[in-house]
Amino acid sequence: MDVKEAISKAKEYVKTVYEGERIRNVGLEEINWDEVARVWDITIGFSRPWEADRGSRITGMEPDILKRSYKIVRIRDDDGVVASVRHRDVHGAI
Repeated sequence: MDVKEAISKAKEYVKTVYEGERIRNVGLEEINWDEVARVWDITIGFSRPWEADRGSRITGMEPDILKRSYKIVRIRDDDGVVASVRHRDVHGAI
């Protein structure tokens, strides 16, 4: 599987798994190829409607600022199976 296939599979998997949560702004964040384990770790970011930051509104006319969630989708290279999805914590990251 090449990198484009892995990215596409990860995005589609996230869209399917989180379908009922009306996620938006789905996008690629990071790619990692593990040569030894022969797996792709693809980080996909997205926004959920209820994660909007409404606390910073001053006049009531500013748009909601959507926070992002990040998921690492692990895909086996040999058969393209999604082996896991886990949360990527970015708090405190620079």
